[in-house]
Amino acid sequence: MSSQSSYNDRVVRQFTIMTVVWGVVGMLVGLIIAAQLIWPSLNFDVPFLSFGRLRPLHTNAVIFAFGGSALFATAYYVVQRTCHVRLAYDKLAAFTFWGWQAVIVLAAITLPLGITQSKEYAELEWPIDLLIAVVWVAFALVFLVTIGRRRVKHIYVANWFYAAFILTVAVLHIFNNIALPVTLSKSYQIYTGVVDGMMQWWYGHNAVGFFLTAGFLGMMYYFVPKQAQRPIYSYRLSVVHFWALISIYMWAGPHHLHYTSLPNWAQSLGMVFSVILLAPSWGGMINGIMTLSGAWHKLRTDPILKFMIVALSFYGMSTFEGPMMSIKTVNALSHYTDWTIGHVHSGALGWVAMMTIGSLYCLIPRLYGKQAMYSTRLIDVHFWTSTIGVVLYAVSMWISGITQGLMWRALNDDGTLTYSFIESLKFTYPYYGIRLLGGLVFFAGMLVMVYNVYMTVRRTVPEPQAVIQPA
Repeated sequence: MSSQSSYNDRVVRQFTIMTVVWGVVGMLVGLIIAAQLIWPSLNFDVPFLSFGRLRPLHTNAVIFAFGGSALFATAYYVVQRTCHVRLAYDKLAAFTFWGWQAVIVLAAITLPLGITQSKEYAELEWPIDLLIAVVWVAFALVFLVTIGRRRVKHIYVANWFYAAFILTVAVLHIFNNIALPVTLSKSYQIYTGVVDGMMQWWYGHNAVGFFLTAGFLGMMYYFVPKQAQRPIYSYRLSVVHFWALISIYMWAGPHHLHYTSLPNWAQSLGMVFSVILLAPSWGGMINGIMTLSGAWHKLRTDPILKFMIVALSFYGMSTFEGPMMSIKTVNALSHYTDWTIGHVHSGALGWVAMMTIGSLYCLIPRLYGKQAMYSTRLIDVHFWTSTIGVVLYAVSMWISGITQGLMWRALNDDGTLTYSFIESLKFTYPYYGIRLLGGLVFFAGMLVMVYNVYMTVRRTVPEPQAVIQPA
Protein backbone atom coordinates (compact mmCIF):
# COMPACT_ATOMS: atom_id res chain seq x y z
CA MET A 1 0.00 0.00 0.00
CA SER A 2 1.56 3.33 -1.02
CA SER A 3 1.71 6.25 1.37
CA GLN A 4 -0.46 8.25 -1.00
CA SER A 5 -3.34 5.78 -0.79
CA SER A 6 -3.69 5.85 3.00
CA TYR A 7 -4.51 8.29 5.76
CA ASN A 8 -1.92 9.70 8.13
CA ASP A 9 -3.36 8.54 11.45
CA ARG A 10 -0.07 8.44 13.33
CA VAL A 11 -0.24 12.12 14.25
CA VAL A 12 -3.95 11.73 15.10
CA ARG A 13 -3.15 8.90 17.51
CA GLN A 14 -0.38 10.96 19.13
CA PHE A 15 -2.60 13.98 19.72
CA THR A 16 -5.47 11.76 20.91
CA ILE A 17 -3.42 10.05 23.61
CA MET A 18 -1.94 13.36 24.77
CA THR A 19 -5.44 14.83 24.99
CA VAL A 20 -6.26 12.25 27.65
CA VAL A 21 -2.94 12.77 29.43
CA TRP A 22 -3.19 16.56 29.54
CA GLY A 23 -6.83 16.35 30.57
CA VAL A 24 -5.84 14.45 33.70
CA VAL A 25 -2.90 16.78 34.43
CA GLY A 26 -4.85 20.00 33.88
CA MET A 27 -7.82 18.89 35.96
CA LEU A 28 -5.54 17.67 38.76
CA VAL A 29 -4.04 21.17 39.00
CA GLY A 30 -7.60 22.53 39.08
CA LEU A 31 -8.38 20.27 42.05
CA ILE A 32 -5.29 21.51 43.88
CA ILE A 33 -6.20 25.19 43.53
CA ALA A 34 -9.85 24.49 44.40
CA ALA A 35 -8.59 22.84 47.60
CA GLN A 36 -6.30 25.81 48.29
CA LEU A 37 -9.31 28.13 48.36
CA ILE A 38 -10.66 26.03 51.23
CA TRP A 39 -7.32 25.30 52.94
CA PRO A 40 -4.87 28.10 51.97
CA SER A 41 -2.02 26.39 53.83
CA LEU A 42 -1.92 23.78 51.05
CA ASN A 43 0.51 26.04 49.18
CA PHE A 44 3.04 25.12 51.93
CA ASP A 45 4.49 28.66 51.58
CA VAL A 46 6.22 27.53 48.40
CA PRO A 47 5.98 30.22 45.69
CA PHE A 48 5.53 27.84 42.74
CA LEU A 49 2.67 26.08 44.57
CA SER A 50 0.78 29.30 45.30
CA PHE A 51 -2.68 29.89 43.85
CA GLY A 52 -1.46 32.80 41.73
CA ARG A 53 1.12 30.58 40.00
CA LEU A 54 -0.98 27.43 39.63
CA ARG A 55 -4.20 29.06 38.44
CA PRO A 56 -2.77 30.18 35.03
CA LEU A 57 -1.11 26.76 34.76
CA HIS A 58 -4.55 25.17 35.20
CA THR A 59 -6.25 27.36 32.59
CA ASN A 60 -3.47 26.88 30.04
CA ALA A 61 -3.38 23.13 30.65
CA VAL A 62 -7.11 22.52 30.24
CA ILE A 63 -7.63 24.99 27.36
CA PHE A 64 -4.50 24.68 25.26
CA ALA A 65 -3.04 21.32 26.30
CA PHE A 66 -6.25 19.29 26.71
CA GLY A 67 -8.56 21.25 24.40
CA GLY A 68 -5.83 22.13 21.92
CA SER A 69 -4.62 18.55 21.53
CA ALA A 70 -8.23 17.43 21.01
CA LEU A 71 -8.69 20.03 18.28
CA PHE A 72 -5.47 19.03 16.50
CA ALA A 73 -6.42 15.34 16.67
CA THR A 74 -9.99 15.70 15.44
CA ALA A 75 -9.19 18.35 12.81
CA TYR A 76 -6.53 16.10 11.27
CA TYR A 77 -8.86 13.10 11.41
CA VAL A 78 -11.96 14.85 10.06
CA VAL A 79 -10.28 16.73 7.21
CA GLN A 80 -8.85 13.48 5.80
CA ARG A 81 -12.14 11.58 5.99
CA THR A 82 -14.29 14.36 4.55
CA CYS A 83 -11.83 15.30 1.79
CA HIS A 84 -10.93 11.67 0.94
CA VAL A 85 -7.24 12.53 0.80
CA ARG A 86 -4.14 11.98 2.93
CA LEU A 87 -3.04 14.75 5.27
CA ALA A 88 -0.65 17.15 3.55
CA TYR A 89 3.00 17.35 4.62
CA ASP A 90 3.61 14.43 6.98
CA LYS A 91 6.76 15.99 8.48
CA LEU A 92 5.08 19.33 9.05
CA ALA A 93 2.15 17.57 10.73
CA ALA A 94 4.64 15.74 12.97
CA PHE A 95 6.25 19.10 13.77
CA THR A 96 2.91 20.47 14.93
CA PHE A 97 2.64 17.61 17.41
CA TRP A 98 6.10 17.92 18.89
CA GLY A 99 6.02 21.72 18.72
CA TRP A 100 2.69 21.88 20.56
CA GLN A 101 3.91 19.48 23.25
CA ALA A 102 7.03 21.66 23.64
CA VAL A 103 4.80 24.70 24.16
CA ILE A 104 2.87 22.86 26.86
CA VAL A 105 6.01 21.69 28.67
CA LEU A 106 7.51 25.21 28.54
CA ALA A 107 4.26 26.60 29.97
CA ALA A 108 4.38 24.02 32.78
CA ILE A 109 7.91 25.19 33.63
CA THR A 110 7.61 28.97 33.28
CA LEU A 111 4.21 29.68 34.82
CA PRO A 112 4.96 28.14 38.26
CA LEU A 113 8.23 30.11 38.22
CA GLY A 114 6.23 33.33 37.82
CA ILE A 115 7.45 34.06 34.29
CA THR A 116 4.32 35.61 32.85
CA GLN A 117 2.87 38.49 30.84
CA SER A 118 -0.04 38.65 33.33
CA LYS A 119 -2.63 38.61 30.53
CA GLU A 120 -5.62 36.26 30.89
CA TYR A 121 -5.20 33.16 28.68
CA ALA A 122 -2.09 34.82 27.20
CA GLU A 123 0.34 34.57 30.12
CA LEU A 124 3.21 32.93 28.23
CA GLU A 125 6.27 35.06 27.52
CA TRP A 126 7.50 36.12 24.11
CA PRO A 127 9.82 33.19 23.16
CA ILE A 128 6.99 30.70 23.78
CA ASP A 129 4.57 32.99 21.93
CA LEU A 130 6.85 32.89 18.90
CA LEU A 131 6.93 29.08 19.03
CA ILE A 132 3.12 29.01 19.25
CA ALA A 133 2.88 31.25 16.17
CA VAL A 134 5.24 28.99 14.17
CA VAL A 135 3.35 25.82 15.19
CA TRP A 136 0.02 27.45 14.41
CA VAL A 137 1.09 28.60 10.95
CA ALA A 138 2.27 25.04 10.26
CA PHE A 139 -1.13 23.74 11.48
CA ALA A 140 -2.94 26.14 9.13
CA LEU A 141 -0.74 25.11 6.21
CA VAL A 142 -1.27 21.38 6.76
CA PHE A 143 -5.03 21.75 7.23
CA LEU A 144 -5.74 24.19 4.38
CA VAL A 145 -3.50 22.46 1.84
CA THR A 146 -5.25 19.18 2.66
CA ILE A 147 -8.58 20.85 1.86
CA GLY A 148 -7.05 22.24 -1.33
CA ARG A 149 -6.10 18.69 -2.40
CA ARG A 150 -9.55 17.23 -1.67
CA ARG A 151 -11.02 14.68 -4.08
CA VAL A 152 -14.58 15.91 -3.61
CA LYS A 153 -15.88 19.30 -4.68
CA HIS A 154 -17.84 19.96 -1.53
CA ILE A 155 -16.21 21.22 1.69
CA TYR A 156 -18.10 19.72 4.63
CA VAL A 157 -19.28 22.25 7.22
CA ALA A 158 -17.07 20.82 10.00
CA ASN A 159 -14.05 21.90 7.97
CA TRP A 160 -15.42 25.44 7.71
CA PHE A 161 -15.58 25.63 11.51
CA TYR A 162 -12.10 24.18 11.90
CA ALA A 163 -10.67 26.56 9.29
CA ALA A 164 -12.33 29.60 10.91
CA PHE A 165 -10.98 28.56 14.31
CA ILE A 166 -7.43 28.07 12.98
CA LEU A 167 -7.25 31.35 11.05
CA THR A 168 -8.92 33.48 13.72
CA VAL A 169 -6.81 32.12 16.58
CA ALA A 170 -3.69 32.95 14.53
CA VAL A 171 -4.80 36.58 14.18
CA LEU A 172 -5.85 36.84 17.83
CA HIS A 173 -2.63 35.36 19.15
CA ILE A 174 -0.28 37.42 16.99
CA PHE A 175 -1.90 40.81 17.56
CA ASN A 176 -2.59 40.39 21.28
CA ASN A 177 1.01 39.34 21.96
CA ILE A 178 2.93 42.06 20.14
CA ALA A 179 5.52 43.00 22.72
CA LEU A 180 9.00 44.49 23.12
CA PRO A 181 11.41 41.90 24.58
CA VAL A 182 13.71 43.08 27.36
CA THR A 183 15.25 39.78 28.42
CA LEU A 184 14.60 36.14 27.52
CA SER A 185 11.91 35.97 30.20
CA LYS A 186 10.54 39.52 30.19
CA SER A 187 8.78 41.73 27.67
CA TYR A 188 6.48 44.75 27.66
CA GLN A 189 3.27 45.04 25.68
CA ILE A 190 3.11 47.76 23.05
CA TYR A 191 -0.46 48.53 24.16
CA THR A 192 -1.17 50.66 27.21
CA GLY A 193 -4.10 51.48 29.46
CA VAL A 194 -7.60 50.96 28.19
CA VAL A 195 -6.31 50.01 24.72
CA ASP A 196 -4.45 47.10 26.31
CA GLY A 197 -7.64 46.07 28.14
CA MET A 198 -9.68 46.27 24.95
CA MET A 199 -7.13 44.29 22.96
CA GLN A 200 -6.83 41.67 25.71
CA TRP A 201 -10.58 40.99 25.86
CA TRP A 202 -10.92 41.08 22.09
CA TYR A 203 -8.45 38.20 22.31
CA GLY A 204 -9.78 36.67 25.54
CA HIS A 205 -13.41 36.35 24.59
CA ASN A 206 -12.61 35.19 21.09
CA ALA A 207 -10.33 32.53 22.56
CA VAL A 208 -13.64 31.30 24.00
CA GLY A 209 -15.51 32.05 20.79
CA PHE A 210 -13.18 30.40 18.32
CA PHE A 211 -10.83 28.09 20.25
CA LEU A 212 -13.48 26.75 22.63
CA THR A 213 -16.57 27.16 20.47
CA ALA A 214 -15.97 27.19 16.70
CA GLY A 215 -13.32 24.45 16.89
CA PHE A 216 -15.50 22.20 19.02
CA LEU A 217 -18.51 22.87 16.80
CA GLY A 218 -16.41 21.43 13.97
CA MET A 219 -15.96 18.39 16.19
CA MET A 220 -19.69 18.26 16.90
CA TYR A 221 -20.72 18.51 13.24
CA TYR A 222 -18.66 15.44 12.37
CA PHE A 223 -18.87 13.14 15.38
CA VAL A 224 -22.54 13.58 16.37
CA PRO A 225 -23.87 12.47 12.93
CA LYS A 226 -21.15 9.80 12.79
CA GLN A 227 -22.06 8.29 16.15
CA ALA A 228 -25.81 8.63 15.56
CA GLN A 229 -25.40 7.17 12.04
CA ARG A 230 -27.72 9.85 10.73
CA PRO A 231 -27.15 12.97 8.60
CA ILE A 232 -27.04 16.33 10.35
CA TYR A 233 -30.58 17.54 11.02
CA SER A 234 -30.36 20.57 8.70
CA TYR A 235 -27.36 21.21 6.51
CA ARG A 236 -28.78 24.60 5.54
CA LEU A 237 -29.03 25.55 9.22
CA SER A 238 -25.41 24.48 9.76
CA VAL A 239 -24.25 26.90 7.05
CA VAL A 240 -26.36 29.74 8.50
CA HIS A 241 -25.03 28.83 11.94
CA PHE A 242 -21.44 29.07 10.71
CA TRP A 243 -21.66 32.47 9.00
CA ALA A 244 -23.79 34.04 11.73
CA LEU A 245 -21.54 32.78 14.53
CA ILE A 246 -18.22 33.90 13.09
CA SER A 247 -19.65 37.27 12.01
CA ILE A 248 -21.03 38.14 15.46
CA TYR A 249 -18.66 36.49 17.95
CA MET A 250 -15.71 38.71 17.03
CA TRP A 251 -17.34 41.82 18.51
CA ALA A 252 -18.62 40.53 21.87
CA GLY A 253 -15.40 41.00 23.88
CA PRO A 254 -16.17 44.42 25.47
CA HIS A 255 -18.78 42.83 27.75
CA HIS A 256 -15.82 41.75 29.91
CA LEU A 257 -15.09 45.43 30.57
CA HIS A 258 -18.44 46.73 31.83
CA TYR A 259 -18.10 49.48 34.45
CA THR A 260 -14.45 50.08 33.61
CA SER A 261 -12.72 53.00 31.88
CA LEU A 262 -13.62 51.55 28.46
CA PRO A 263 -15.86 54.10 26.68
CA ASN A 264 -19.53 53.48 27.39
CA TRP A 265 -20.43 53.13 23.71
CA ALA A 266 -17.92 50.29 23.33
CA GLN A 267 -19.34 48.53 26.40
CA SER A 268 -22.87 48.85 25.01
CA LEU A 269 -21.82 47.62 21.56
CA GLY A 270 -20.22 44.53 23.11
CA MET A 271 -23.44 43.90 25.04
CA VAL A 272 -25.60 44.19 21.90
CA PHE A 273 -23.46 41.74 19.91
CA SER A 274 -23.43 39.35 22.88
CA VAL A 275 -27.23 39.30 23.08
CA ILE A 276 -27.55 38.80 19.30
CA LEU A 277 -25.10 35.88 19.62
CA LEU A 278 -27.80 33.84 21.35
CA ALA A 279 -29.55 33.19 18.02
CA PRO A 280 -26.76 31.42 16.07
CA SER A 281 -25.58 29.61 19.21
CA TRP A 282 -28.98 28.09 19.86
CA GLY A 283 -29.36 27.34 16.15
CA GLY A 284 -26.24 25.16 16.37
CA MET A 285 -27.40 23.49 19.58
CA ILE A 286 -30.81 22.67 18.06
CA ASN A 287 -29.17 21.37 14.89
CA GLY A 288 -26.93 19.02 16.85
CA ILE A 289 -29.60 17.70 19.20
CA MET A 290 -32.23 17.29 16.48
CA THR A 291 -29.82 15.09 14.52
CA LEU A 292 -31.14 12.36 16.81
CA SER A 293 -34.70 13.00 15.64
CA GLY A 294 -36.21 9.59 15.01
CA ALA A 295 -33.34 7.87 16.80
CA TRP A 296 -33.81 8.97 20.40
CA HIS A 297 -33.89 5.32 21.47
CA LYS A 298 -30.12 5.18 20.87
CA LEU A 299 -29.60 7.27 24.00
CA ARG A 300 -30.71 4.30 26.10
CA THR A 301 -27.86 2.11 24.93
CA ASP A 302 -25.15 4.45 23.63
CA PRO A 303 -23.30 6.41 26.38
CA ILE A 304 -21.14 8.12 23.75
CA LEU A 305 -24.24 9.80 22.33
CA LYS A 306 -25.24 10.72 25.89
CA PHE A 307 -21.95 12.58 26.26
CA MET A 308 -22.56 14.47 23.03
CA ILE A 309 -26.20 15.38 23.66
CA VAL A 310 -25.54 16.52 27.23
CA ALA A 311 -22.56 18.52 25.91
CA LEU A 312 -24.88 20.24 23.43
CA SER A 313 -27.34 20.91 26.25
CA PHE A 314 -24.61 22.59 28.29
CA TYR A 315 -23.62 24.53 25.17
CA GLY A 316 -27.18 25.81 24.96
CA MET A 317 -27.28 26.71 28.66
CA SER A 318 -23.89 28.46 28.57
CA THR A 319 -24.74 30.42 25.43
CA PHE A 320 -27.96 31.61 27.06
CA GLU A 321 -26.23 32.50 30.31
CA GLY A 322 -23.36 34.37 28.61
CA PRO A 323 -25.54 36.87 26.71
CA MET A 324 -27.69 37.33 29.83
CA MET A 325 -24.61 38.11 31.95
CA SER A 326 -23.42 40.60 29.32
CA ILE A 327 -26.48 42.80 29.94
CA LYS A 328 -25.23 45.70 32.05
CA THR A 329 -27.84 45.47 34.79
CA VAL A 330 -27.19 41.74 35.23
CA ASN A 331 -23.43 42.26 34.97
CA ALA A 332 -23.60 44.77 37.83
CA LEU A 333 -24.57 41.81 40.01
CA SER A 334 -22.44 39.07 38.45
CA HIS A 335 -19.14 40.87 37.81
CA TYR A 336 -16.20 39.71 39.94
CA THR A 337 -18.29 36.99 41.60
CA ASP A 338 -18.23 33.19 41.51
CA TRP A 339 -21.18 33.32 39.11
CA THR A 340 -18.63 33.95 36.36
CA ILE A 341 -16.64 30.90 37.52
CA GLY A 342 -19.79 28.76 37.35
CA HIS A 343 -20.57 30.06 33.86
CA VAL A 344 -17.06 29.35 32.58
CA HIS A 345 -17.01 25.81 33.93
CA SER A 346 -20.49 24.88 32.76
CA GLY A 347 -19.12 25.68 29.31
CA ALA A 348 -15.61 24.29 29.78
CA LEU A 349 -16.56 21.05 31.53
CA GLY A 350 -20.14 20.63 30.31
CA TRP A 351 -19.63 21.61 26.66
CA VAL A 352 -15.93 21.42 25.75
CA ALA A 353 -14.79 18.49 27.93
CA MET A 354 -17.88 16.33 27.43
CA MET A 355 -17.92 16.87 23.65
CA THR A 356 -14.21 16.06 23.58
CA ILE A 357 -14.66 12.91 25.68
CA GLY A 358 -17.56 11.69 23.54
CA SER A 359 -15.62 12.36 20.34
CA LEU A 360 -12.54 10.55 21.66
CA TYR A 361 -14.61 7.50 22.61
CA CYS A 362 -15.93 7.52 19.04
CA LEU A 363 -12.47 8.08 17.55
CA ILE A 364 -10.11 5.83 19.53
CA PRO A 365 -11.51 2.43 18.44
CA ARG A 366 -11.26 3.51 14.80
CA LEU A 367 -7.67 4.62 15.27
CA TYR A 368 -6.63 1.34 16.87
CA GLY A 369 -8.56 -1.12 14.74
CA LYS A 370 -11.29 -2.01 17.24
CA GLN A 371 -15.04 -2.25 16.78
CA ALA A 372 -15.63 -0.46 20.10
CA MET A 373 -13.97 0.69 23.30
CA TYR A 374 -12.83 -1.92 25.82
CA SER A 375 -15.85 -1.33 28.08
CA THR A 376 -19.14 0.38 27.21
CA ARG A 377 -20.11 0.05 30.87
CA LEU A 378 -17.11 2.15 31.90
CA ILE A 379 -18.11 4.82 29.37
CA ASP A 380 -21.52 4.91 31.05
CA VAL A 381 -19.87 5.27 34.46
CA HIS A 382 -17.72 8.07 33.07
CA PHE A 383 -20.80 9.80 31.67
CA TRP A 384 -22.57 9.88 35.03
CA THR A 385 -19.49 11.00 36.97
CA SER A 386 -18.96 13.80 34.43
CA THR A 387 -22.59 14.93 34.50
CA ILE A 388 -22.87 14.85 38.30
CA GLY A 389 -19.49 16.58 38.65
CA VAL A 390 -20.44 19.45 36.32
CA VAL A 391 -23.80 19.96 38.02
CA LEU A 392 -22.23 20.06 41.51
CA TYR A 393 -19.55 22.48 40.33
CA ALA A 394 -21.76 24.86 38.36
CA VAL A 395 -24.72 25.00 40.75
CA SER A 396 -22.49 25.63 43.78
CA MET A 397 -20.77 28.51 41.99
CA TRP A 398 -24.07 29.96 40.76
CA ILE A 399 -25.45 30.05 44.30
CA SER A 400 -22.17 31.37 45.71
CA GLY A 401 -21.79 34.03 43.03
CA ILE A 402 -25.31 35.39 43.03
CA THR A 403 -25.26 35.58 46.84
CA GLN A 404 -21.88 37.36 46.75
CA GLY A 405 -23.30 39.95 44.36
CA LEU A 406 -26.38 40.52 46.53
CA MET A 407 -24.34 40.78 49.75
CA TRP A 408 -21.78 43.18 48.25
CA ARG A 409 -24.44 45.61 47.03
CA ALA A 410 -26.70 45.44 50.13
CA LEU A 411 -26.87 48.81 51.92
CA ASN A 412 -28.19 49.99 55.27
CA ASP A 413 -30.56 52.96 55.50
CA ASP A 414 -27.62 55.27 56.20
CA GLY A 415 -25.84 54.12 53.04
CA THR A 416 -23.22 51.94 54.73
CA LEU A 417 -22.55 48.37 53.62
CA THR A 418 -24.78 45.78 55.30
CA TYR A 419 -22.15 43.04 55.11
CA SER A 420 -18.38 43.09 55.44
CA PHE A 421 -16.31 41.27 52.86
CA ILE A 422 -15.37 38.60 55.40
CA GLU A 423 -19.07 37.87 56.00
CA SER A 424 -19.60 37.19 52.29
CA LEU A 425 -16.51 35.00 52.31
CA LYS A 426 -17.83 33.03 55.27
CA PHE A 427 -21.08 32.39 53.39
CA THR A 428 -19.31 31.11 50.26
CA TYR A 429 -16.99 28.75 52.16
CA PRO A 430 -19.31 25.68 52.12
CA TYR A 431 -19.93 26.11 48.38
CA TYR A 432 -16.18 25.94 47.74
CA GLY A 433 -16.36 22.51 49.37
CA ILE A 434 -19.17 21.46 47.02
CA ARG A 435 -17.16 22.75 44.06
CA LEU A 436 -14.16 20.66 45.14
CA LEU A 437 -16.45 17.63 45.47
CA GLY A 438 -17.79 18.23 41.94
CA GLY A 439 -14.25 18.51 40.62
CA LEU A 440 -13.24 15.28 42.35
CA VAL A 441 -16.21 13.43 40.86
CA PHE A 442 -15.41 14.75 37.37
CA PHE A 443 -11.73 13.89 37.81
CA ALA A 444 -12.63 10.35 38.91
CA GLY A 445 -14.38 9.93 35.57
CA MET A 446 -11.20 10.99 33.77
CA LEU A 447 -9.28 8.24 35.59
CA VAL A 448 -11.93 5.75 34.44
CA MET A 449 -11.33 7.01 30.89
CA VAL A 450 -7.57 6.53 31.24
CA TYR A 451 -8.11 2.88 32.19
CA ASN A 452 -10.63 2.32 29.38
CA VAL A 453 -8.35 3.89 26.77
CA TYR A 454 -5.33 1.96 28.05
CA MET A 455 -7.17 -1.36 27.86
CA THR A 456 -8.50 -0.52 24.38
CA VAL A 457 -5.04 0.36 23.04
CA ARG A 458 -3.24 -2.49 24.81
CA ARG A 459 -5.59 -5.17 23.50
CA THR A 460 -5.26 -3.97 19.93
CA VAL A 461 -2.63 -4.20 17.24
CA PRO A 462 -2.83 -0.92 15.29
CA GLU A 463 -3.44 -1.19 11.60
CA PRO A 464 -0.55 0.21 9.49
CA GLN A 465 -2.81 2.78 7.84
CA ALA A 466 -6.51 3.19 7.17
CA VAL A 467 -7.39 2.93 3.48
CA ILE A 468 -9.02 6.03 2.08
CA GLN A 469 -12.75 5.63 1.70
CA PRO A 470 -15.82 7.86 1.87
CA ALA A 471 -16.51 9.37 5.32
